[in-house]
Amino acid sequence: MFMSIWSRISDALAALSKGEGLSAVFDRLRSPPEQSVAFTIAVIALGAKMAKADGQVTRDEVTAFREVFNIPAQAEAGAARVFNLARQDVAGYEDYAARIKSMFAGQPGTLRDLLEGLFHIAMADGFYHPNEDLFLERVTEIFDLPKAEFNSLRMRFAPDALQDPYTVLGVTPQTPV
Repeated sequence: MFMSIWSRISDALAALSKGEGLSAVFDRLRSPPEQSVAFTIAVIALGAKMAKADGQVTRDEVTAFREVFNIPAQAEAGAARVFNLARQDVAGYEDYAARIKSMFAGQPGTLRDLLEGLFHIAMADGFYHPNEDLFLERVTEIFDLPKAEFNSLRMRFAPDALQDPYTVLGVTPQTPV
């Protein structure tokens, strides 16, 4: 099973490198087994691009990616190829985020969990870079999650984020006691 999935991923990457657009590649991967391949590619690519958002990908960020996204041992080589290709630059991250959003329409909890994983990767090197902030804020918008979700996660992960107790608790000042 993994060999066929990673063969399909390799084929998709080859199509991308030959100039096929992202939409065309994902359209090839539409049926249910392939949709999981499309999701796998999108998540790996988005994680790699998150790691690159501050300008360089560190070992700590790669380790954080592995902590967040459990990849079976037999699939590691294929996942590494996707990750290494995607980490070259952040270009295209919005397309990957939009694809993930469309796969999980109506499932904001899953999208929030993924966003939380991206925050974990961003903080793996011990510094929350302004470009990481912009990246994560844009992914939050694409995922159509409330700004309060972004603010809450930033407060949990970024040590220099302004702490607002209402946001941390997920309430407003008008919430009855």
